[in-house]
Amino acid sequence: MTQPTNDQWKLWGPLADRYRAPRPRKILALDGGGIRGVITLGVLQQLEEQLRTARGGDPDFRLCDFFDLIGGTSTGAIIAAGLARGMSVEEITSFYHDFGRKAFERRALFTRWRSLYGGGELAKTLQKTFGAKTDLSPNNLRCLLTVVTRNATTDSAWPISSNPAARYNDPDRADCNLRMELWKLVRASTAAPVFFPPEVIPWDRNDDTKSFVFVDGGTTAYNNPAFLLFKMATEPAYQLGWPRGERNLLIVSVGTGSAPVLGGTAADPDTNLLEAATNTLSALMSQASVDQDVSCRVVGRCTYGGIIDREIRDLIPVDPVIPNRPLSLADDLGRAFVYVRYNAELTPDGLGELKLRGINAERMRKMDDAENIDDLVKIGAAIGKTVDLAHLGGFATS
Repeated sequence: MTQPTNDQWKLWGPLADRYRAPRPRKILALDGGGIRGVITLGVLQQLEEQLRTARGGDPDFRLCDFFDLIGGTSTGAIIAAGLARGMSVEEITSFYHDFGRKAFERRALFTRWRSLYGGGELAKTLQKTFGAKTDLSPNNLRCLLTVVTRNATTDSAWPISSNPAARYNDPDRADCNLRMELWKLVRASTAAPVFFPPEVIPWDRNDDTKSFVFVDGGTTAYNNPAFLLFKMATEPAYQLGWPRGERNLLIVSVGTGSAPVLGGTAADPDTNLLEAATNTLSALMSQASVDQDVSCRVVGRCTYGGIIDREIRDLIPVDPVIPNRPLSLADDLGRAFVYVRYNAELTPDGLGELKLRGINAERMRKMDDAENIDDLVKIGAAIGKTVDLAHLGGFATS
């Protein structure tokens, strides 16, 4: 990619100096998953605390100071937007618990829609948190941000990036992405079908043909946006062009819990068909997330992550002499990036390994039950204990 000119760097505003200087780049990718985003926050709390300590304990340190690009889908978009704005994990957690209890309180669906949307309560909540007029311009963000949503009008995934160099972020365009209000994009990314109504956004207020209907980004192939963010950061067409390599790029991916749903058996194939039908969206989201995870581990170099399946295991490169010992990061294997995946397995066995056997795994798989928040906090805290800056290698201090 051709380096931007001085005039082009001016479009980056207060972020120009940070992104003009060549250095290793770090990406944080946050999965969708409804109220289970509470698990993500438990991991991020540990990550923020450990990185803050490694940087001398500065109380003003935020994850946006470490990660150069933060992206999220659905509930992950809420968290990503808060982080990119410079919020601490504690601040986002406080907002998230309050928002989650309102949004997913046990009520009739129509009553939920009317209370959240009829009086504009959700819009007001998001505007208060992110700012009513805050858009994606560099003046409003402390690092690059990507929000993954789905344009139902065009039937396509729309990952909206704040990269000032991107084609559709040209300020001369009437439909420039950077002028979109952040709260609307977050609302669009979280518009889960059945649970919440879609969001209509006029991309160009002078052109009615560019008013689109948006629904939850989790209904795309990017409920786990990790590999998508890798492509957007390194493929020249996206106009960021960060260099690949184990010394150049780190991706930390945080999930909201893997939640496989078992169906019928060969002996009784009709068992659970109704439940399987009602969980189709959840199943698709789960499989898409796994696919992104596998892609990252194949193209990148995984230093930490759970077992994917019995055939490929965790794909963490091991020492050829000492069995089961991860190969030292001092040995560059020529992969495209270093990759870390933190996630919980929401099964009885998975929770048992976290010493949380008293928690009902089936209930934890629900994405819309606010009554699960306290148990989800425990799961997030348990996964947070697995966070180790050693997984980040030299990036932890760069």
